[in-house]
Amino acid sequence: MSLIIVAIAILILILLISWAKVNAFLAFLIVCLLAGVALQLPAQTIISSIEKGMGDILGSLVIIIALGAMLGKQVAASGAAQQIAQTLVQTFGKKYIAWALTLTGFVVGIPLFYGVGFVLMVPLIFSVTFRYQLPAVATGLPLLAALSVTHGFLPPHPSPSALVALFHANMGITLLFGLIIAIPAVIIAGPIFSHTLKNINATPLKAFQIELIPTEKLPGVFVSFFVPLIPVILIGLSTLIQTFSNNTQWLYQLSAFVGNPSVALLIALITATFLLTSPNRESMKMVMNRYSDAVKDVVMILLIIGGAGALKEILTQSGVSNQIAHALEGTSIHPLILGWLIAALIRVCVGSSTVAGLTTAGILLPYINANGVNSNLMVLSIGAGSLFFSHVNDPGFWMFKEYFNVSIKNTFKSWSVMETIVSVLGLIGVLLIQLFV
Repeated sequence: MSLIIVAIAILILILLISWAKVNAFLAFLIVCLLAGVALQLPAQTIISSIEKGMGDILGSLVIIIALGAMLGKQVAASGAAQQIAQTLVQTFGKKYIAWALTLTGFVVGIPLFYGVGFVLMVPLIFSVTFRYQLPAVATGLPLLAALSVTHGFLPPHPSPSALVALFHANMGITLLFGLIIAIPAVIIAGPIFSHTLKNINATPLKAFQIELIPTEKLPGVFVSFFVPLIPVILIGLSTLIQTFSNNTQWLYQLSAFVGNPSVALLIALITATFLLTSPNRESMKMVMNRYSDAVKDVVMILLIIGGAGALKEILTQSGVSNQIAHALEGTSIHPLILGWLIAALIRVCVGSSTVAGLTTAGILLPYINANGVNSNLMVLSIGAGSLFFSHVNDPGFWMFKEYFNVSIKNTFKSWSVMETIVSVLGLIGVLLIQLFV
């Protein structure tokens, strides 16, 4: 019965937004209340779950998204994004720009958390599409596919790292297997799949639609690439230092602080404020006004993401994820497929890939230890399952829809299908490697 209620709740959410044209944030709140009552949660638990769900997800994302929007606005307005786009196209050619963005997303995605990578790379995507009149979704999806794969498959991202610890897997071997699986998954779900999406019309946020600057007035190539990559460099160095140093050493503590995504983005924004100056030599007040406008552009995105977090918490508190997992635990399915399947079903119900991965691990840990399953492959199988079919209860779904300003139908056709391809190919890769180890 709980599963039927979840299905009805998701259907109501889709109808409210797409048919009744209700604001997405209000639709989330309405569905959260209805689902909580239908799942027989106490009234106080429903309210506290909504508040906790919004607080948990916005607590980690609001600084990142706000600073990322400011940084993106400055990178765009100064001409740095235009310089990056021109350099990429000159290097790879307009025909292969999707491959260039795929490579960028993969390299950037390894050290960066998904939310940070998304808000950092979206201005780059839009600068390419505006400058060279390319379809935004077909051009940008390969980069986002690369970010998604690294988020679900590869340490040091939260879910894979936690799964490695829970299953006592080998971090290095898991990373090696993950890279072997990730590369073909990114290629197929990125550049190859995106070729089918060229007819999707997208009008990205006006914040990133800038007038072109004459080439001679653009910032230098080095500074244009360096400033947006400051967070990548800081977080990457921080991860490296923390891996090979003791947590009591001052260098470890310093790297942990500077490598925090919020701190790294703030450092990048301060640097951009002084190094990426506009060709019109604007005053500090004008730059700060630009930053205020940038935050206004993402307020609704933050509210919608908060609403998705609230729905996720309602479903988690109801125990639906545990019901699904325990119902499947007694089956005779291959353990690697079972891990993927449970993670995929929980992901569909609660939206969060991290919740799906960790919930599955907690349920299957005794089962896996008793059956002698390769723990490194189980980490990757569950990670792949946790990416399956992102839809309306996943904040990533709404970030893509709102940033690219596409319809829900086209978000399903592009973003949701891409995530599903990545997930299924991940399982196939795990099963193929299992034949040789």
